[in-house]
Amino acid sequence: MKLKLTAVLHKEGDMYVALCPELDIASQGYTIEEAKNNLKEAISLFFECASKKEKANVF
Repeated sequence: MKLKLTAVLHKEGDMYVALCPELDIASQGYTIEEAKNNLKEAISLFFECASKKEKANVF
């Protein structure tokens, strides 16, 4: 199953913050690309570790 999620990026100081509002997960990086990649990794870890109940709340 493929899931589309939103990524919102903004600059905070000299770093970029990436937020996925649907999952309430955020990450950061020194470049936009790094912030996006870190967010993808955080989302991937969420789905690896989340309980069935937490995953069900996404859908």
